[in-house]
Amino acid sequence: MNESKRKVIFSIPDYRYLQEEVLQLGNFEKGEIEVKLFPDGERYQRILTPVTGRDVVLIGGTISDSDTLEIFDLAYALIKYGAKSIRIFFPYFGYSTMERAVKPGEVVTAKSRAVMFSSLPRTSLGNHFIFFDLHSEGIPHYFEGQVLINHVYCKPIIIQAAKELAEDGFVMACTDAGRAKWVESLANEMGVNAAFVFKRRVSGEKTEVTSISADVEGKDVVIYDDMVRTGGSLINAAKAYKAAGAKKIFTITTHGLFSNDALTRIQNSGVIEKVVTTNSHPNSYSIKSDILRVESIALLIVDQLKK
Repeated sequence: MNESKRKVIFSIPDYRYLQEEVLQLGNFEKGEIEVKLFPDGERYQRILTPVTGRDVVLIGGTISDSDTLEIFDLAYALIKYGAKSIRIFFPYFGYSTMERAVKPGEVVTAKSRAVMFSSLPRTSLGNHFIFFDLHSEGIPHYFEGQVLINHVYCKPIIIQAAKELAEDGFVMACTDAGRAKWVESLANEMGVNAAFVFKRRVSGEKTEVTSISADVEGKDVVIYDDMVRTGGSLINAAKAYKAAGAKKIFTITTHGLFSNDALTRIQNSGVIEKVVTTNSHPNSYSIKSDILRVESIALLIVDQLKK
C-alpha cells in the first residue's frame, strides 16, 4: 500500500498502550509526537509525523481535564497541519456524572466538553468521533455541527467473557434497574435469563436492595455494569444475589476506573470471583489485582477503521 494511503495512528501519552495494540493489528503508520512540560506546567506538543493529506486517527480518553485538553489541542493541530480526515476514538468519555443539571445553576460538563470538541475545524472528509459503551446514551446528542458520531457497543467482548466465566444456565444481571434494558439485550442474545435488583434510597448517599427480579438460586450470576468506580453498588448487588442463593458471582465492566482502592474492596467482599474489564481506561493496566482480567478493545477499533 502507498505510504500516503495508510492511516496514521496517534494517541495521547496515557493511551500509548492502546495505540501499540492497534498498530499490531493492522497496516497502519505510527504517529509520533513529542510531549514535554515547561517549568510553569504548560504542555508542549510537537507532531513529528507528517499528516498533510493523510487519514489521521487519534486515540484518547477524557480521564481528566488535562487529558481532555491534550486531546483537543492535538486534534486541532493535526487538522491545521493538513489532515484529510480525522477519527477521534474516545475509549472512555467521562463527565457522565454531570451529564444533566439537577439543581439550578449546575454546569453540565458533558455538554460543554461536547461543544468544545464540536468546535474543531472540519477536515475535508469530516470529523468522526467514536465512543464505547457510553454511561449516558444522550451524550452524542450534545455534539453540534457536522460532527459524525458512532457509538460502539462492546457486546462481543462481554458475551465472550460471560460464556468463559460462568457455567451453562447462568443468569445475566445488573446492579440496578437503570441498566436492565442493556442487560436484557445481552441475556437475550446469549439465551439466558436476566435479573436486576430493586433499590430503596435510605439517605442522600446510601441505598439498600429490597428485592431481586429473577430466581438465581443455584445458578452462576454474571453482573454487567458499564462502569465500575468505587464498587459500592456492585458489592451491594452481589451480596443480594448471593443471599438469594447464587452459586458463583462474576463481574464484567467496560470501563474499569476502580477508584478509592475499589478492587481491594471487591476482593475483600468475598462474594465476587472475578472482575473482567476492557482496557478502555488506563487504570485497567496500572492497577494490579489477582481478581482482575483485562480484555482489549483494540480489535473493535480496527473494525471501525476498516469501515
